[in-house]
Amino acid sequence: MIVDRAYAHVSSYDEDAWPWSVPCVRQLLDEGLRFTAPVTFLVGENGSGKSTLVEALAEGFGLDSYGGSHDWRYASSRGKSVLGERMRFDAAARGRRMMTSWSARKGFFLRAETAWDALDREGFSPDSVSHGEGFLAALRGKFLDPGLYVLDEPEAALSFSSCLELIGHLDRLAREGGQVVCATHSPLLTALPGADIVEVGEHGMRRVTWQELGIVDHWRRYLADPHAYLRHIVEP
Repeated sequence: MIVDRAYAHVSSYDEDAWPWSVPCVRQLLDEGLRFTAPVTFLVGENGSGKSTLVEALAEGFGLDSYGGSHDWRYASSRGKSVLGERMRFDAAARGRRMMTSWSARKGFFLRAETAWDALDREGFSPDSVSHGEGFLAALRGKFLDPGLYVLDEPEAALSFSSCLELIGHLDRLAREGGQVVCATHSPLLTALPGADIVEVGEHGMRRVTWQELGIVDHWRRYLADPHAYLRHIVEP
């Protein structure tokens, strides 16, 4: 493991103001977030705060908040978030070296909405490939060294088979000493054996099994009988 626990300290805050109004952020302030496996998935509805968490984790580790690899030291003009500025870690010796030395830092922050620009900045020529192929190029070319890899909804650009390839990359990173934190809506990705799953929502954060995930239950029922859902949504 590179990072054992993430936490943040704020002397005082307005619970009605973002991001302190988000339940998972308040739980992070109160308890921190402990990592128990090399791959951690954060799963929750839109607006639950999972993207806020992964962005702050990347920023706290020293990765560019805009997205990109350890090779770039804040190449964008985007500054750190208020939570990212306060993010701290309990880490193993290797993780502490990475956080205190830019030359020792290894990792990548992949965020769906800025991945195209980040890939272009790092020489992947996105215009010559599809969106999904650009993501896969980043996985193949940048997800190599043992380090901290933070992903925000990577499945957004990937097909079923490409998601399976991503699972293979994440498994390899974990086996070779890397650590992954991934925000996702995908029941496919979260089925990775040995991964830790944290469900994010109005309750804050809680650990669940893959079988207990709401998205898994909904996908099973939808694929078994789409009409059971669609009759409430589309007009007859």
